[in-house]
Amino acid sequence: MTRTLPDYSVTGDGPVTVFLLHGAFGAKEYWRNQLRAFSAAGLRIVAWDAPGYGCSPLPDDFSVETASEALVRLIEREGTQTNIILGHSMGGMVAIRTYGMIPDAIDGLVLSATSAAFGRSEGEWQKAFVQARVAPLDEGRSLEDFAPEMLRAMFAPGITNTATDLVIRVVSQMKPETFRAAIEAVTRFDARDVLPRMTVPVLCIAGGHDLSAAPPKVMEKMATKIAKGEFQCMDHVGHFGWAEDPEDYNTRVLAFLKGRIPAVAKVMRDVPVDA
Repeated sequence: MTRTLPDYSVTGDGPVTVFLLHGAFGAKEYWRNQLRAFSAAGLRIVAWDAPGYGCSPLPDDFSVETASEALVRLIEREGTQTNIILGHSMGGMVAIRTYGMIPDAIDGLVLSATSAAFGRSEGEWQKAFVQARVAPLDEGRSLEDFAPEMLRAMFAPGITNTATDLVIRVVSQMKPETFRAAIEAVTRFDARDVLPRMTVPVLCIAGGHDLSAAPPKVMEKMATKIAKGEFQCMDHVGHFGWAEDPEDYNTRVLAFLKGRIPAVAKVMRDVPVDA
């Protein structure tokens, strides 16, 4: 079948492009804080709707691999001199797989609240992960009905702001068939073989309260498998750190990129970033 480009937006300009990949629950609209902060720092941002999300049609064979193939086409179309991928949750899985496909085209990665493999589908936390997300649909509930409750359980206790409210609105509007396809795709994912082949700087950033989707211990172990891997944990947030505390998250990401990737340091030379 003919493969088309997914829907995407471009913010900013310059020789360094950051590709923002949302998670299984999301769409490109929820990156507002990152678009502002990263473009203000001199970076060009491409935020996509993965296949099946937003205006992008859902392929019959949706998987992390087919999403990665779509990202390869997008990078071929919109890539610049330096390309960085920031992938959240399922987006991080797509980032890892895409690096395995086109390593020479990628200069750095930010893996946010994600892992290199779902693990054994019969494992207790894996079964609980799937059950908690798919069961409401099986019971006939709509995403608009149960997504707010599900997402608030993934935030750290007591955290609510305009960014987390936006996450809830965006996810509540998802197509249920995409939601199901994404959960199924995540359960089949395993790209642990890619980690030892990564030669670019990689930031693995976790949330201290994210104990079911991407536990900090899992992400910390993943970072040790990567030659230039670095692990950071935002102790006070859950699964959506970039929305729960955008200022802290953005500061960490920009400091990492500026400190570890010379091309980023060059375009950000006049932008102060606290480590």
